[in-house]
Amino acid sequence: MVSGYSGLPGGVAVSRLCVYDWPAADGLHGGTPHLHLACSEGYVVTGGSGAVQTLTASGYEVTPLAAGTVAWFTPGTIHRLVNEGDLRITVLMQNSGLPEAGDAVLTLPPQYLTDPDTYAAATTIPADAPERERERIARARRDLALEGYRALREAPGPEPLAAFHRAAAALVRPRLAEWRERWRRGARTAAETTGDHLDRLERGDVSHLADAVVRAEQPSEQGKFGMCGRLDVYPSSEAGARRA
Repeated sequence: MVSGYSGLPGGVAVSRLCVYDWPAADGLHGGTPHLHLACSEGYVVTGGSGAVQTLTASGYEVTPLAAGTVAWFTPGTIHRLVNEGDLRITVLMQNSGLPEAGDAVLTLPPQYLTDPDTYAAATTIPADAPERERERIARARRDLALEGYRALREAPGPEPLAAFHRAAAALVRPRLAEWRERWRRGARTAAETTGDHLDRLERGDVSHLADAVVRAEQPSEQGKFGMCGRLDVYPSSEAGARRA
């Protein structure tokens, strides 16, 4: 008997995002450029308008975003959300929300990427700080990440982006065992549970259908200062893994 799974479908997680309307040095408004190293991320645009700027080894692109747009990208995609007017998004994240639980590295200039402590000092927002101080820190790290992002976009060759990839991987390496456990309890268990259900159905065993459940959640935190905007965060579906 395999582990059962009762989290969100496929081991994903969701959050609601109101993209920052803070102006940046280039005259655009929006969030903090960053990448994920192990997870894909998707956007379901629920209101407003804007764009997502992306930078990969294949080059720079801009994808327009409007209500009804569904857009997604794979690990290694540097992405920056641009708010052109009340941009609101439901974010879909692999691996029980890992992109908001550690799998993200901001595009800070290289001197801030040398070790986890240096990086944390430039990016951490103390949860117990007053709201105005948390906003100040969030804006400061956004602007710092934009400095590194512009340098990567303007680089004449591929080596600066490759160097950023190497530095980002080194920063997260100490947490990989924790990430692997989240994946095991979430996405892998969800896939294995489906396989178990198919095996049962093939044998004519429908006993798992009697265990059906319905769940609903409200946000566990509202208005959190995230990388791209203010977040309404739902309880992690990592807790959805259970023994069948």
